[in-house]
Amino acid sequence: MSQGLLAAGSVLQSSVAAPGNQPRPQPFPQSPEDDDRKVRRREKNRVAAQRSRKKQTQKADKLHEEYECLEQENAVLRREIGKLTEELKHLSETLKEHEKMCPLLLCPMNFVSVPRPDPVPGCLPR
Repeated sequence: MSQGLLAAGSVLQSSVAAPGNQPRPQPFPQSPEDDDRKVRRREKNRVAAQRSRKKQTQKADKLHEEYECLEQENAVLRREIGKLTEELKHLSETLKEHEKMCPLLLCPMNFVSVPRPDPVPGCLPR
């Protein structure tokens, strides 16, 4: 009877074992059609994975190209800002020099609000 208890105990232990440690059940014998189906499914999955990786690579390439274009555009715009800043500086200096000798600004009558038809021709740019 002690052997019967031992056998029952070992059955109990194997059913309580951790799920990861349990042996896998043996699958039913597969037919050649099942094997063909499995091979076709794996091939289809492999092709789909390749297609997905290719699409992901193309997307990354497109983003990189867009990044490069935006970087170039940014550099062009920064150069334009520099040129416009220099032009603003030059024009401001020219205006300050002109204000020192402008007859319209020096004349005390200009502070009276009287509508004038035409500005003095000497103050216009040539």
